[in-house]
Amino acid sequence: MEQLIARFYELKAIQKQVEEELGALRGKLIDTYAEAGSVEEGGFQLSISYQERREYSDDRLYNSLPDPTLWRLMSRADSGKIASLLKLNVIHERILDGTYEQKKVPVLRVQKQ
Repeated sequence: MEQLIARFYELKAIQKQVEEELGALRGKLIDTYAEAGSVEEGGFQLSISYQERREYSDDRLYNSLPDPTLWRLMSRADSGKIASLLKLNVIHERILDGTYEQKKVPVLRVQKQ
């Protein structure tokens, strides 16, 4: 059992290193190829596109909700929970006006050709 725990710890450390390196490489690639589009380099295709995401303000969202019990369902401005409440028609899109800022997030995809 000790070997399993030690191996798990070792793999988690490796995972952390890989994630840090991936993050650094992702940042460099996005800086180098900032415009959305595709680039082919040495048998690889790099695609960068941008998604618009909403970044909600807890205070503004809380003040805009018609019923304070709705805030208990969310407990913080969570985009997934807000999207679910919209889909279920618990809240309406017009309530959210002014509670968020649009943010463009780069999406990076690399494929081997």
